Amino acid sequence: MTLRSHDIITIFNGLFGAEENTLLCGGLEEPFYQPSGSDPARIGFRYDFCRSALHEVAHWCLAGSARREVEDYGYWYTPDDRCELQQAAFFRVEVKPQALEAIFCEAVGLQFRVSLDNLSIAITQDRVDLFAGEVDAAKRRLMAQGLPLRAQLFHQALKRYAASQVPQHPADHCVELQAS
Repeated sequence: MTLRSHDIITIFNGLFGAEENTLLCGGLEEPFYQPSGSDPARIGFRYDFCRSALHEVAHWCLAGSARREVEDYGYWYTPDDRCELQQAAFFRVEVKPQALEAIFCEAVGLQFRVSLDNLSIAITQDRVDLFAGEVDAAKRRLMAQGLPLRAQLFHQALKRYAASQVPQHPADHCVELQAS
């Protein structure tokens, strides 16, 4: 299966465009959430990166109604120059969104790996492993407790999409070797 960012946009906008007055769009240099006003709310993700789209949808699925009324959900964001203290704060706030992103990735067969989102400081492998473990534990909790409603709807739609991409008759796509 080849998943394209356009597929994710189609799935998301079909589910939530009218119902939640929210659209997913790519092509941005940096992700950004714009709340609705006279236009629908927009969840922007980096370029045409599928993982960025799934990550930004995860943030939206976790944001409560008050946060969805504020640009970028009211979160701080410091780009690539975070110091160690800011990076620690980043790890704390990113556990649940990255856990949900991992669930979305799994639904469509995309490989997931944690994002550190900071190239300016050296982060030890032990710290990366600790963060990955925290994300995995949060993923397991989400799956056991049940996903928030919007996340559950999106997850189900991703799984339906992935299932529709599997050939119905795999043997039809094989070439038989004939003895000469």
